[in-house]
Amino acid sequence: MGFFDTLMAPFTWAVSWLLSMFHNLLTLFSDDGAWADSGWNWLLSIVMLVIVIRIILIPLFVRQIKSQRGMQEIQPEIQKLQAKYKGKKDPVSRQAMAQEQQALFKQHKVNPFMMCLPILAQMPIFLALFWMLNRMRQDQYQQEGYGALSATEVQSFDSSEIFGVGMSDIFLPAFNSSPTEWNVIILTAVMIATMVLTQFFTQKQLMSKNMSEAAMTGQAAQMQKVMLYALPLVFVIGGVNFPVGVLIYWTATNFWTMGQQWWVIRNNPTPGSQAEKELNLRRAARGLPPIHEKKTEAKNVEEKPKPTGQHRGQSAQPSRKKRKK
Repeated sequence: MGFFDTLMAPFTWAVSWLLSMFHNLLTLFSDDGAWADSGWNWLLSIVMLVIVIRIILIPLFVRQIKSQRGMQEIQPEIQKLQAKYKGKKDPVSRQAMAQEQQALFKQHKVNPFMMCLPILAQMPIFLALFWMLNRMRQDQYQQEGYGALSATEVQSFDSSEIFGVGMSDIFLPAFNSSPTEWNVIILTAVMIATMVLTQFFTQKQLMSKNMSEAAMTGQAAQMQKVMLYALPLVFVIGGVNFPVGVLIYWTATNFWTMGQQWWVIRNNPTPGSQAEKELNLRRAARGLPPIHEKKTEAKNVEEKPKPTGQHRGQSAQPSRKKRKK
């Protein structure tokens, strides 16, 4: 067993165990024994794997949302800091700017790393699935099994098909084969296009509706624009080298992310964003106050002077002049 196998062993066992469990569970609902070896059974098993992983990652997603909003709120202060050290490229100035920026993050309890954590947390699962699918066709694993999958399950997974395309089939080998395997090319091309479109729509939705005016300028906005076009490009380059099973996993993940973000933007938008304005219009149509209004009213009530409860007796009455007799 190589170093990478040892490193990925816990994740491989987790992924293979979940796939085996979901596959066996779905098989119970079928009277036909052929369903156990069906590609649709394994496809649904991968989708259920995605659902479980994304539910586990919900706390990280919540922290990601908080960090994104925190970064947007402090954008004006970051821009002031960048203007302060503009043109100063000496080591002392760079270190001072970095220290002030870290202090700013600490003051507002913002962690830029948290914005990438949900994606990074999924990478071991993604790599374990990718590594497993690439080895499914090896005789060793079809005889001994792989991870928590038995030898029978490995053979079933490897031989299963969707529209005549196997779970381990890949775009590039199918394109370079003779004759060309057009069924593999068409299915994988459709899935890659779906991955790209869902990723592009998700990022575009975030930029157009859920960013405050302050966050629409500066370095943060530039990073969002880079991600808008860079991530779909990564999916295109990587997608032609991914097995069909991995494409199913990542496509299902993109749909989950798109739906999850749509719900957040619609129901809990970033303060000062276009989505917040749209939410307040919907609330106004239902006769509800705008969001954040209650907090503002409570603050105003606190600022009003409170009565002391002291009674000054006759001193509280206006003095009268004595009548002349």
